[in-house]
Amino acid sequence: MTRLTVLLVIALVASSLYLVRTAYEARRLFAELDRERGQQRQLELEHKRLEAERHAQATNLRVEKVARERLAMRGATPALTLYVADPAAPAASDAAETSR
Repeated sequence: MTRLTVLLVIALVASSLYLVRTAYEARRLFAELDRERGQQRQLELEHKRLEAERHAQATNLRVEKVARERLAMRGATPALTLYVADPAAPAASDAAETSR
C-alpha cells in the first residue's frame, strides 16, 4: 500500500509541475502575441500615414510644379511642336492598296 501511495504522490507532483510549466508557457506566448499585435497596429498606422503622404506627393499640381522648378520643363505648345513625316509610310500604304 505504501508503494502505491508513494507512486501516486510522485505522479501527482509530476503532473502538477507539468501543469505549472504549461500554464507559464501559455502566459508567455499570450504576452508575446499581445506585443506582436501591438506592433502590427503600429505598422498598419505607419503604412496608412505613408500611403497618405505618397498620395499627397503625387498630385498633378505638385508634379507639374516640380517638373517646372527642378527639371526646367515646360508645356508643349504648337510653336514648340515639330512634326516629322515618315517617308516609308506612303510607300507602305501604296503597297497595301496594290495588293488588294
